[in-house]
Parts: sequence; structure tokens; C-alpha cells
Amino acid sequence: MFINAIASYLPEQIITNAYFEELNGLTDDWIIERTGIRERRKASADENTHTMAIQAVDKLTANLPYDLSEIDLIIGATYTPHDCIFTLAHAVQHHINVGEIPVVTISSACSSLLNAVEIVQGYFALNKATKALIVASEHNTAYNNEDDTKAGHLWGDGAVVLSISKERTSESDWEIKDVLTGGAANVGKASVSVTLKPLDRGIIMPFGKDVFINACTYMPKASLQVIERNGLTINDIKYIAPHQANLRISKNVAGTLGVSEDVMLSNIQYLGNTGCAGCAITLDENKGKFVKGDKIIVTVFGGGYSYGAMLVEI
Repeated sequence: MFINAIASYLPEQIITNAYFEELNGLTDDWIIERTGIRERRKASADENTHTMAIQAVDKLTANLPYDLSEIDLIIGATYTPHDCIFTLAHAVQHHINVGEIPVVTISSACSSLLNAVEIVQGYFALNKATKALIVASEHNTAYNNEDDTKAGHLWGDGAVVLSISKERTSESDWEIKDVLTGGAANVGKASVSVTLKPLDRGIIMPFGKDVFINACTYMPKASLQVIERNGLTINDIKYIAPHQANLRISKNVAGTLGVSEDVMLSNIQYLGNTGCAGCAITLDENKGKFVKGDKIIVTVFGGGYSYGAMLVEI
């Protein structure tokens, strides 16, 4: 599989840590020390999960090496839906006006992007599609409880879209060499550590330490599994794009893998936790410095628990 183009969209409004200090007394130093976050983006009243995704799709078209009419599969990824019936993927299908193709929206918390990649892999393997759009979009602030001093300051909004083809379309394509995903709902406090119950309450994280421990376990574990089964070592990896949940987690993963923190691509400092869109947004932000032959690991961990890793070669 090959990534032909990537584009992201971020809302204009910036929420700094000063907002949370005034709201509930959490200082800038306190938030930065525990999360690395200085600021995050917030969708406007006119924006939502769908509109942000559509903005990203419109940005993608300028670099797409084929016409959108050739898209024959759309996979949406989100845990913050604007509409549970007319889903994210269907909103994108409506926007690009390509009919009678498979259109699916999935959620496995912050791991959803890689689950979407694996679904595309399955459609390609079964010869049911050849060109796909994966759209990951999170409107965390629509669900977030800002008064929650444990997690209310973590979340940001944003969207990203990747076009993926079964065969190479140009020399500038990135090759997806391997992907794996898994569930770990049977460990720790997976069922209660992070929850979003729309009829009950917003996003809460009462057991952040359990999330931290398991993220720091599964992200390097999955990364090494993908690296080793492709006959590589960690020294062959140029960059790692981890789930943007907490800068301390990223640093811990770097330590476990034995790599410099400079290898870790990061945007949580100025975007906050953008859910399943975060690691792909950082790929889009850094694409200008990638060179032919670079090998990149994308690794994710989500509440519930879910995890995964993907090997990409530029």
C-alpha cells in the first residue's frame, strides 16, 4: 500500500494554559510539567468533526496525483462523532460526490487511525478497492469537561486525511510496509481509565497513571514487533510518530526504544491531544524534512485499551 498524499486542518482558535489557570487554578508550569502542553486548538461554533475533515480533504486535492472520482473506499476514524448516523466517512463521501462505494466509520479510541489503515489493507487484499481515503477527525472540545482537573486541559481539535492506493501512483508515494493493531481491554483499568459516555458525561480520565503505564508498555512493544518482523533494527528508523497524548509518554517510549528524543515527532506542545488524528497530523507537519528512504514508525495507544504500530518508508 502507498500513501499518495496527506493533509490536515486545524481550527484557528488557540487556548493557552492561562485559560485553565483562570478556570480552575491549574498553572502553566503544572500543566507543562505533567503533559508538555502549552496550548491547544479549539473548533469554532460553526465547526465540527465533519467540517474539519472536509477542510482537510479540500487541502488534499491540490497534491493528489489522481482525481477524487477514482476513490473507491472511504474510512472515517473518530471517537467524537458529530452524527452517529450520517457518519464522518459518509459526510466526506457526500462532499466529494463519489457514489456506490464502501464507506465505513470506525472507533477504537486514539488507535483508530491504524485500525482504519488495516481495514483498507483488507479491502485491497480482497480486491474490493484500489484507492482509499482515510479521514481522522476529532472534536474533543465538544465533549470535554473543562472543569475536570485531571484531564480537562488535555484536549484539542483537528483533522487529517490520507489518500492510500493499492499500487504506487508516483515516485513521491510513501510505502506502508507493515501495520499491526491489537486490543488490550483485558489489562489494568482498561474499562474505566478513559471514558466518554455522551448521555452521561464528557471525556474523563480518572486513572491517568494506568493509561500512562500501559501506553509506555504497548507503544514500544508494538513498534519493536513491526520493526523486527521486517528484518530491521531500531537503528534503521529515522523518525517515530507516536500518539500525541502526553510528552512524558513520548519521552518514556524513546527511552525504552533507546532512541534520542529528537527522533520523536511531536505536536502535543501546541495542539494538545488531538486523538486519533494527532500522529498523522505530525506526519503532515514534518513531511517537508522527510527524504527518500527514511523509515518511520507510527505508534498509537488508545483508551479501552487499543494499540498499534505501522512502518512507513518514504
